[in-house]
Amino acid sequence: MRKQLRSEIPSLIAQPRDRTRQSLGGAVALVAGATRGAGRGIARALGEAGALVYCTGRSVCGNPSPYKRPETIEETAELIASAGGRAIPVRVDHAVEADVQSVFERVEREHGRLDVLVNSVAGEDPMMSQWASFWNVDLTNAEAIFRQALTSHITTAKHAARLMIKKRRGLIVEVTENDLLLAGGNVIAQIVKFSQKVMATIWASELRKYGVAAVAITPGFLRSERMLEHFGVTEENWRDAGAKDKNFLESESPLFVGRAVVALACDPKTLEKSGQLYSSWEVGRKYRFTDVDGRRPDWGKLDVDYSQLPMSLIEAMSDGLRVQESWLKLLSGRTERYRASFSRKTAQLLRHGDG
Repeated sequence: MRKQLRSEIPSLIAQPRDRTRQSLGGAVALVAGATRGAGRGIARALGEAGALVYCTGRSVCGNPSPYKRPETIEETAELIASAGGRAIPVRVDHAVEADVQSVFERVEREHGRLDVLVNSVAGEDPMMSQWASFWNVDLTNAEAIFRQALTSHITTAKHAARLMIKKRRGLIVEVTENDLLLAGGNVIAQIVKFSQKVMATIWASELRKYGVAAVAITPGFLRSERMLEHFGVTEENWRDAGAKDKNFLESESPLFVGRAVVALACDPKTLEKSGQLYSSWEVGRKYRFTDVDGRRPDWGKLDVDYSQLPMSLIEAMSDGLRVQESWLKLLSGRTERYRASFSRKTAQLLRHGDG
């Protein structure tokens, strides 16, 4: 039997109890894609912070998603409950709008509010695992990937925003990859990850006047279930994988990015940060929380070892960074000029209206 939440709390969240265990007591959260990886870690962190967490996804007991992975949303809910939190697993295909609308109607019916939405659907979709130059990319699954990893995010944010606007508060979090504009993978994967970052900017610009914030966040080298399997280790002996890839020694559990989301949700100035792209390690530096093992992994400070990568990939990364830097400088200058011109014209219109 679920405990009845307080119908109202004075703000989105309560004041932090301490720097590592901030309180979301009384808040209602929904994590889309809570089955595994970053989504599961974020759901667990929200639960340990006191929020009631709706864990949604396609994989349920006896009916796994097309990924054919063993994890389920019921397992995520059980992990939260075993740690003393509250969670409700709900099967939702976030690429089907009727499913999405139904779960948010349920949240409103049962609690009348939604304080935090985390969009983590299709973070490790195996259809995006192909590596190839764009002129050699296999486009067979392109439309399915965009529907599952992009349209699903738009649909979910759409219905969450409607609920948050009513209360004039809330936080939408887009989970993505890499704290730069570009990410790894083929052109399809890069478009997906780039778009998830841009989505947060779009959501933020439209939601600000309603008191609702939106951000994008990336984990570092994530010890997801799939990555642990790749290295042939478990969460208990994960350091053994450092013999294969020493970068892995700076990896983080999925709970770390979850605690980063909690820290942002607990910040009373989150609306001022709306629209930005954050990383788990930068948020960790600022708010001083730790990972499950007491470490504070910092991928941004790591002197990354690229020796295991093929030279062709290293060259492509170098070219990509150079193009991105030039593009951002040019776009920044244009934006500043346009904003200055727009501000002048707006001021003139306001003065004319007063007269």
